[in-house]
Amino acid sequence: MTVTDAALVVAIDGPSGSGKSSVAKEAARRLGAAYLDTGAMYRAVTWHCLDAGTDLDDADAVAQAVRAAELEISTDPSLERVRIHGTDVTETIRLPFVSEAVSAVATNLDVREEMVRRQRALIAAQPRIVAEGRDITTVVAPDAKTRILLTASEEARLRRRGIQLGEADAAALQRQVIERDAKDSTVSNFTRASDGVITLDSSDLTFEQTVQAVLTLVDEG
Repeated sequence: MTVTDAALVVAIDGPSGSGKSSVAKEAARRLGAAYLDTGAMYRAVTWHCLDAGTDLDDADAVAQAVRAAELEISTDPSLERVRIHGTDVTETIRLPFVSEAVSAVATNLDVREEMVRRQRALIAAQPRIVAEGRDITTVVAPDAKTRILLTASEEARLRRRGIQLGEADAAALQRQVIERDAKDSTVSNFTRASDGVITLDSSDLTFEQTVQAVLTLVDEG
């Protein structure tokens, strides 16, 4: 039996700039699987809160806004599309004003409970899926066939995110990568592998080598 023959859930976690989104997406394509970007879901509901004028310091108001959000996200690895109440926010959620605010929403425990519920439903709806984020291996899909913590050195992560963003501002990169990870780590563990989770360090690997390493782990799982 090959990795493309049966039902499959692959869970990949990791810090900002580790390459988990691009690697997970490509792995999903090669596995003939769906792909779930849970980070995009958090960005989308953050945009929703900002667009609605929700006070991000009001935890109850934020949680209520998120519960009410009509969120649609594509699970096709070849089609990136995110909508809130029918509005396409695929590109907008990647803008700096959303990046700067997302931790305030993502660290809200009631929000996380709601998002985990939605993420589990999306995973359950697909016979084969690669899901990535920060708590997929431990909270969202702890029974996944293959669970991977994709890491990289701080230097590599800053370099990759800088190339991705076309961003030369060191302070902005620091906020996007290091500071956000520090905030998000207060509610989820994505820097150290839990029992049964395999650590894959991509610091010295090319993109193709990292994808192949993930596929090998899936095949061996």
